Amino acid sequence: MTKIMNWLMGTLLFAAFSVSAHQQKTAISTVLFNPRTENIEIMHRFRVHDAEHAVKEIFGKDADIIGSQKTQQQFGDYVHQRFSLLDSNNKALPLKRVGVEIDGQFFWVYQETTQPTQLSNMKIRHNALRDLWPEQINTINVEGKGKLQTLTFTDSVELLKLSFEH
Repeated sequence: MTKIMNWLMGTLLFAAFSVSAHQQKTAISTVLFNPRTENIEIMHRFRVHDAEHAVKEIFGKDADIIGSQKTQQQFGDYVHQRFSLLDSNNKALPLKRVGVEIDGQFFWVYQETTQPTQLSNMKIRHNALRDLWPEQINTINVEGKGKLQTLTFTDSVELLKLSFEH
């Protein structure tokens, strides 16, 4: 029985390591309507492993997401160019780059904009990494304006709309 348990534990550990060593091809973003600052704060979370593969494809084999602030800024700019918020009149909200950081196994990209005074609905575009990998899934949680809403970008979906309660 001990041999079987040892084999099973070894197999499970190997499987867990193998999964963590492969690209996940998922990102999670939060769009937060902050009542204190009256800003919309956007936080994009990518796995560092995915970002490492992406920057080598986008910026070349010498790109280094971990060791190069230049590459980190380039990746932040790349995300900024592929993410947008559109107001109720389909006008793009001007997003400001706030910064980027590595926190453990995650690479964060931060943006913000001022909340429009009237906003009954909003459209969101989030194509980061989807131009590289069609199987990339970008999920967005929208918080602070009514109930939590979640949008998921998969397949060929490029623009999703959400409505807010009055």
